[in-house]
Amino acid sequence: MAGSKQLGLREQAGQLPDMPGVYLFLDKEGKVIYVGKAKSLRKRVLSYFTGQVEGKTRVLVGRIAAIDHVLTENEADALLLENNLIKKYQPRYNILLKDDKSYPWIVVKNEPFPRVFLTRNLLNDGSEYFGPYTSARMVRTLLDLIRQLYPLRTCSLRLTPQNIKAKKYRVCLEYHLGKCKAPCVGRQNEEEYLKDIEAVRMILKGNIREVIRHLEQLMKDYAADYEFEKAQAVKEKLEILEKYQSRSVVVNPRIRDVDVFSIVDTPDLAVVNFLKVVNGAIVQSHNVEVKKVLGEEKEEILPLVVSELRQRFGSSAQETLVPFLPAGELPGSRWHVPQRGERKKLLEMSERNARYYFLEIQKRKEQYKKKKGYEPLLEQLRRDLHMKELPRHIECFDNSNLQGSDPVSACVVFRDGRPSKKEYRHFNVKTVEGPDDYATMREVVWRRYHRLLEEGAELPQLVVIDGGKGQLNAARESLQNLGIQDRITLIGIAKRLEEIYFPDDPVPLYLDKTSESLRLIQYLRDEAHRFGIIFHRKKRERKMSGSELEKIPGIGPATAEKLIRTLGSLAAVQEAPEASLARLVGKEKAKRIKDHLMDNSGRTS
Repeated sequence: MAGSKQLGLREQAGQLPDMPGVYLFLDKEGKVIYVGKAKSLRKRVLSYFTGQVEGKTRVLVGRIAAIDHVLTENEADALLLENNLIKKYQPRYNILLKDDKSYPWIVVKNEPFPRVFLTRNLLNDGSEYFGPYTSARMVRTLLDLIRQLYPLRTCSLRLTPQNIKAKKYRVCLEYHLGKCKAPCVGRQNEEEYLKDIEAVRMILKGNIREVIRHLEQLMKDYAADYEFEKAQAVKEKLEILEKYQSRSVVVNPRIRDVDVFSIVDTPDLAVVNFLKVVNGAIVQSHNVEVKKVLGEEKEEILPLVVSELRQRFGSSAQETLVPFLPAGELPGSRWHVPQRGERKKLLEMSERNARYYFLEIQKRKEQYKKKKGYEPLLEQLRRDLHMKELPRHIECFDNSNLQGSDPVSACVVFRDGRPSKKEYRHFNVKTVEGPDDYATMREVVWRRYHRLLEEGAELPQLVVIDGGKGQLNAARESLQNLGIQDRITLIGIAKRLEEIYFPDDPVPLYLDKTSESLRLIQYLRDEAHRFGIIFHRKKRERKMSGSELEKIPGIGPATAEKLIRTLGSLAAVQEAPEASLARLVGKEKAKRIKDHLMDNSGRTS
């Protein structure tokens, strides 16, 4: 059955004309699944059904149920038609240009006293559209420049001669701010306004030099007529324009209007860079990411993307620079592969842009893979703990006390399954006397989330308490007092049998000992314990050092604590110069400390 179908398609291909055109492959439902162009329709389409085809192409051929075609005058027209049909049908097996977002344009509106503004909608209303631009920021920069140079209206009033004559409108704040000359009340005539619009058109077309020359002559004319204020206003406009022009990469004034294309590719992906050169300056750079479907060669991809971008950006350049000449006729301007000089440098600049963008794509993919690597683990944890949200942000608390006194607590933070060490926090417990683990947990949990709520910071999806039911219930009380108990999943992990406890649930949850969810919870618990132990040791060292200092006559707990807190340890105090100690505690105390420590050091040795 498949063989007879292939035979029928081969016969159909053999009957196609030996002429340039576009062919369309359709599936059994009549949907276009592939569009291609050819210098000879018969030879190109027959190649799919004779000889060996491999990989994805074999899959495509297996799904072809019918063949359609459109004849064109030449191969260049076929390329343009192919591009349009791909955009229309978006066939599954054609290369994918990841570039279909809505780009901003600048419109000069078709109306009396035309407005100039940003739009993403192209209407067939007779207005002029400039672009598209790859960056809305660039559009706003251009519009800001235009508004600094020319006070154009921004209102949407219908400024017909009849409405202006009938005095339907009043001047607005824009007039009083000097940003509009109030054509709405006849204070600027349309002829003067349209001269400014013509200058705006030249800027948008990249002909900034023409505008500069015009303004320079205007400035000289004003100065010659002793109208120095007007000459100064024109001079300020010139400075703005020259500053803007200096941001563009100037290539060579002798290179006028040129389009530059380069391509970087791998078996699955290609990146095409486009540089637009107007009057010797690069005014636009744009990258297109092309996802290969049938392992297309770059010789196939480049003409298609060039055709698309030249249509989209409305290019009228008479010369196109490319790294190689694709076979067959090519649309548009004269194609040229530069070998040396400024044109070669332009092509190399385009290639650098393409390579850089390609590396950015690879970097994003690697970051995405790393991030996605934790998705299954977090999804498993969500299911095991019956959570509504994915626990991307988890916090864990562990309490400790120092020989029954000086309770401390540690909080560690995990994001996307990994420690976020810069967010770890220590707590010196303030309200608890003695070894009361429940009261300590109640205090530190309240302090932690009261602080987050005050700062407007995000709350974790999951909080883990190192301890059993008592510590868990203490933590829950704090969340209830803050009114956030329903916004956070709270669990406790008991060390003995690694049971997972939920508030108000007397029966613990036992996760499989090999479960990735349990391992992550254990990792959180162990990390909180480790972080708390380090804090303990430092505090114990400070306390012991402070006790040693308090043995010195005239040195009390406050002075000892100040020294240890500032210098870090007893050894550091011992090594510090007397002058440094004197700056902290005064000359007399500094001398006593140094004498005492030196005597003890001598006895020890």
